Amino acid sequence: MERLRRQQILTLPNGLTIIRILAIPVILILLFSSGTFYVQLITTIFFLLIAVTDTFDGYLARRRGMVTTLGKFLDPLADKLLIVAALIALIPTRGIPAWMVIVIVGREISVTGLRGIAVSQGIVIAASSLGKYKTIFEVTSIAFLILNIHYLSIEFRQVGLALLWIAMAFAVISGVDYFKRFLKVIFV
Repeated sequence: MERLRRQQILTLPNGLTIIRILAIPVILILLFSSGTFYVQLITTIFFLLIAVTDTFDGYLARRRGMVTTLGKFLDPLADKLLIVAALIALIPTRGIPAWMVIVIVGREISVTGLRGIAVSQGIVIAASSLGKYKTIFEVTSIAFLILNIHYLSIEFRQVGLALLWIAMAFAVISGVDYFKRFLKVIFV
C-alpha cells in the first residue's frame, strides 16, 4: 500500500510541478543579480522554460492517467507562486506599478479561496479560457519585462507593461466570471 501511494506521488507530472516550485528562488536570484544583457536573456529563457512545464504536467497527467490529489493541489499553487513571485520581484527591478501586481495577486487569492470553498462543498469550478488567456499574457509580459532591452526601436519594458495591462484586464474579467459561476452553482 505504501509503495502504491509513493508511486502515485512520484509521477512525472508531479515532478515537473515540483521543479517549477524549486525554480522560483533561482529565478528570483537571477532577477536581482546584475542587469547585464546575458543575465537578462538567461533569466528570460529559464523563466519561459519553467512556465511551459505547466502545459506539460497537466497534459501528461491526463494523457497517462497520472492525475493525483497532490498534483491537483500543487499544480495551480506552483503556477500562482511562479507568477506572483516574478511580478513582485519586477516591482523594484523593473519599476512595474505595485498596484497592478496587487490587483493580479488579489484576484489569485480570491479565486483560490473561492475554489477552495467550492471544493469543500463538493463543487468543482473548472478553469475557464479567460483564466488561460490571463496566464498567457502574464507569462509573456513577465518575459518582456525581464529581458528589458531596446531592440529595433522596440522598448521591451513598454511592450511588457502593455501586455501586463491586458493580463490585468483578463485577471479582473476572469475573476468576476469565477464569482458569477460560483454564485450560480451555490444558489441553484
